[in-house]
Amino acid sequence: MYVFKTVKDLQNYVANNRNEGKTIGFTPTMGALHQGHMSLLKISKEKADLSIFSIFVNPTQFNDEEDLKKYPRPIVADIELLEKNGCNALFLPSVKEVYPNNPQPLNLDLGKLDKVMEGEFREGHFAGVAQVVKRLLDIVLPDKLFMGQKDFQQFTIIQSMIDQLKITTELVVCPIMRVQSGLAMSSRNVRLSEKGRKEATLISKTLKAAKKKVDSSTPAKVEKWAMKELSAPGFEPEYFTIVDGHTLQPIKEFSDSDYVVACVATWLEGVRLIDNEILKP
Repeated sequence: MYVFKTVKDLQNYVANNRNEGKTIGFTPTMGALHQGHMSLLKISKEKADLSIFSIFVNPTQFNDEEDLKKYPRPIVADIELLEKNGCNALFLPSVKEVYPNNPQPLNLDLGKLDKVMEGEFREGHFAGVAQVVKRLLDIVLPDKLFMGQKDFQQFTIIQSMIDQLKITTELVVCPIMRVQSGLAMSSRNVRLSEKGRKEATLISKTLKAAKKKVDSSTPAKVEKWAMKELSAPGFEPEYFTIVDGHTLQPIKEFSDSDYVVACVATWLEGVRLIDNEILKP
């Protein structure tokens, strides 16, 4: 596996492979890689000739300086994991390499996509996400972009950005990977104690139970029930919201949309965890 730290070197590598007729798959990450990321790599290898990952802890998407400082950065382990799973190249840039002229704001109309759920609790977060993904796409120019379903609101916003800016890269959304207990794989899970990881399975259990209530209840009642379930000792739920999967807006009846998703965020042991479940695909 090649490791590139400069834009110039990575672009030369991509250009040489593209000249040979190879398609480029790209997965942007912030590191602390796990098997969820490796599932993205597996799908990338199936759908593209060349699989490139980036590891870049993007400062513009953190509205909490402490959260940025605490974000895990096990780079040696990350490189070993990517090599073991057959990644072709890793882009490992500095902040100056990604933003040589300081971060430039994007002119996007996201409507209400970035105002709900995560947007209510992490001001400026999605502006930073869109900013860095656009910058990385400009650098790599991939044919396909691979992102995970766990960050449901994030990939919805990135798809909107791709559509608005007429970016030719195709977004491929990959299923959530879970450990055996049901907990969604996340880089933040390493900050939980063993007891915390066991307790955190309450999140996925609540989502699964909510799905069973679709035919016999209303979104408002399910949301109220779920927030009560997630108010167990140690948990600090921020939201459990049932939305239209396209607009991310709340729905009054399950029959109001053909694409319904339940999204949740909660704190546990000082770690903020998110998850979702598609209630109507």
